[in-house]
Amino acid sequence: MTAGRPEGAAVEVVEYTDPLCPWAWGSEPVFRRLRAALDGRVRWRRVCCILFDHDDDPPPDPAAETAWYTRYVEEITAHTGAPRPARLDRVAASSWPASLLAKAAERQGAEVGDRVLRRLRETVFVLGDPADTPALALAAVHGVPGLDRARLAADAASPAVRALVGADRAEARRPVPEVLTAQSGSPHPGTAKETDDGYRYALPTLVVRAPGAHLAVPGWRAYEEYAAAVDALCPGLIRVPRPLTPEEALARYRSLTGPEHRLLTTGAWPPSGALRVETGNGPLWLHPDEAAVHPAASHCRPAAP
Repeated sequence: MTAGRPEGAAVEVVEYTDPLCPWAWGSEPVFRRLRAALDGRVRWRRVCCILFDHDDDPPPDPAAETAWYTRYVEEITAHTGAPRPARLDRVAASSWPASLLAKAAERQGAEVGDRVLRRLRETVFVLGDPADTPALALAAVHGVPGLDRARLAADAASPAVRALVGADRAEARRPVPEVLTAQSGSPHPGTAKETDDGYRYALPTLVVRAPGAHLAVPGWRAYEEYAAAVDALCPGLIRVPRPLTPEEALARYRSLTGPEHRLLTTGAWPPSGALRVETGNGPLWLHPDEAAVHPAASHCRPAAP
């Protein structure tokens, strides 16, 4: 692990992730806060690592595999506090469709990209029906504000976007040396995962980069650890974000979890007008405009007065 002060240099934060990863889902509140604390002063780049590859061997007993994975997700969300589905339909067959859509959405701007990725995550961890086919992935993002779905579908099917996701997959399998060993006492310390031909980053991992210096923060961590890594590389870059009222946060993000309420907002909860979606680990809160187009619309109910 190396560090140094990159005078006047641009800083890049690389987020190694997968739309269908439960640890990455549990890190959403922290990463939302970190992006707010950096507020455009860094380049934030997501790398789709392909947790479920299309050439993985199918499980010999899909029902048993789903039961095992359900328990695995329950254990993870017990640590992260993130929602989990009341019932998981299946283990995702492939991360490629969701990753292609997430990468294609980035071409329509950062805000659209963020919202598309969030919807794709929610297919697994709210609805229990992972977006593991092109049709399911495209259906999941219906009604995302500012999204051109026809363009999205065309871009996601294009050789150019497939090449970008292929490059992401390859980059994820070239981890920096320091993540090859255990990093912390976290329930998910972030040790790189062994693959058939080497290693890939554990998900999520952040690597903060500047010319001649980098710091890796792998696994599931508290906000303070990520902020400290950025500050070690470039002191003064982190700013304390203004706490949002629940209504401001809901208008900005459109969907909020319990951990996001605690980390991002201050004031009376729940937000005025919010719609509540029950999950297996606490509610998801939707802005009324989001609830009108969200795949979970049939499960929404008004917040208790």
